[in-house]
Amino acid sequence: MSREKEIAQGIIKELGGKENVISITNCMTRLRVLVKDYDKVNREALGKIDGVIKVNEEGGELQVIVGPGLANKVESEASKILGGTKVGKAEEVKAAISAKNQTPFKLLLRRIASIFIPLIPGLIGGGLILGITNVATKFNWIADKNLLAMLSLLGSTIFTYMGIMVGMNTAKEFGGSPTIGGILAGIIYNPALANITIGGKALVVGRGGIISVLIAAAFASWLEKNIRKRMPNSIELLATPLLTILIAGFATLYVLQPLGGYIADGIGKAVTVAIAGKAGVFTGFILAGTFLPLVMTGLHQGLTPIHVQLIESTGVTILLPILAMAGAGQVGAALAVYVKTKSKQLKKIIEGSILVGILGIGEPLIYGVTLPLGRPFIGACIGGAFGGAFEALKVVGARGLGISGVPLAALIEPNKIIYYVLGLLISYTAGFIATYLLGFEDPADEEIENSQPFTFNV
Repeated sequence: MSREKEIAQGIIKELGGKENVISITNCMTRLRVLVKDYDKVNREALGKIDGVIKVNEEGGELQVIVGPGLANKVESEASKILGGTKVGKAEEVKAAISAKNQTPFKLLLRRIASIFIPLIPGLIGGGLILGITNVATKFNWIADKNLLAMLSLLGSTIFTYMGIMVGMNTAKEFGGSPTIGGILAGIIYNPALANITIGGKALVVGRGGIISVLIAAAFASWLEKNIRKRMPNSIELLATPLLTILIAGFATLYVLQPLGGYIADGIGKAVTVAIAGKAGVFTGFILAGTFLPLVMTGLHQGLTPIHVQLIESTGVTILLPILAMAGAGQVGAALAVYVKTKSKQLKKIIEGSILVGILGIGEPLIYGVTLPLGRPFIGACIGGAFGGAFEALKVVGARGLGISGVPLAALIEPNKIIYYVLGLLISYTAGFIATYLLGFEDPADEEIENSQPFTFNV
């Protein structure tokens, strides 16, 4: 039996058995789980499973953190055990969320995360290809223009058609037909929009971008469900999609896309003023300094549509490089712990996790090192804050999305790469100094061996 299957079996058992599991999905480092009855979940035993780093709960969603690479494999094995079903019935999901007193804001963030998490592999792969291609073009590393064109095609396709994917995922998340969600997204990006005038003004292709898609697809899903409930069975198959596309389509053209456009413009202006304005350094300091707690809850995925919208409207996201500094501060803090600790076990954990942290995956260091020790976590936040302030000062932008850390440098505007790297070095250094000065209670090896949150195998 593979290790991944063993972990999956153990997780499902401690979740109360497969009958108690509504859905299991995954992002890069964690399984996101919804269950019917939370009283049946053995949290203590779940956290002690070999391979599980930490178990969090955020607004009715259990997050079982197992680390990069392993998360996808364990989810795949868990899905097989559950019969290949990743997503439970909408009614069960809603009941599970309500049972944990989910707030509307947290529910919205959870849904946004569910929409964008499936896109992460494509965003990382395509973003890195596009970033490397841009750098190669800038410095004339590749002379073959045809090869450059092909690489650009491979890297940019995810961003070209992301709206369709987001529309389909949004509809699925809100209980509608994914195809109709994709159609509404297609309407927003269709070049034929330029031939249509409303109120004497030609419509703008792609206005509002991802924000408009989210609004339109969510509305279409709500509309579809309500039409289906009231439609006689004899004509439901024909009438429901017809009326949904007609009504939601016209609503999108006249109301929803313009609304999305105003919201998107507002977000773009707010972020630009906050970061690129006079108070930008302070804003960068605060944003990067408070980002790690958001990563702990898994709610950081809710920022993805803001990054996407900034890229669509301005060509870059100036928010991502700032937030990436939080992970760099974590690396600096972990290195300070490594220098100061006398624990051989703790040194081994840091040695096994530090490379992953440098590559932009911070959870192993958070849950395996800095958070259990307490003050080093604060040191990591301080380190990230100083790096974030520098990134804001230089207004560094990323042309695509992907993991942070060193790999993000490939996505940075070529003339700003040096500033991004300097920001990383500042965060490493500030995180190291802050943690070294703050200190921590050095654990004995026996304490670490008996404390599952420290356990992590790369």
